[in-house]
Amino acid sequence: MKTKYNLYLISLLLLFNCSNTSEEDLIDATPILTLVTYVDNIKPIIDNNCIGCHSNPPINGAPISLITYDNVKNAVENNGLIDRISSTDQGFLMPFGGPRLPQNLIDLVIQWEADGLLEN
Repeated sequence: MKTKYNLYLISLLLLFNCSNTSEEDLIDATPILTLVTYVDNIKPIIDNNCIGCHSNPPINGAPISLITYDNVKNAVENNGLIDRISSTDQGFLMPFGGPRLPQNLIDLVIQWEADGLLEN
């Protein structure tokens, strides 16, 4: 009888301690509630992921510099920066030769454009 009771107790513990966490549960889908600005949000992304090639002057075949606010704003408005960082095509994707930016960083750039490409 004691063995059946222990088996029953262990089964209950296992049943209630199991987790059903999916990949979607792990992705931060919290909406961005504040205005996204270049200085606070976008410049760190550019500095950490783009300046290696998009310096002044650009190197490694990069066509434009992304050093200043005006450079990055122009790249969004006229050079398809969002399309490049959002692409899954390895020949078109930026950063070139590297992994695609995490979606939350891409979403910040998209939100920055939607918020009006604010500097500060």
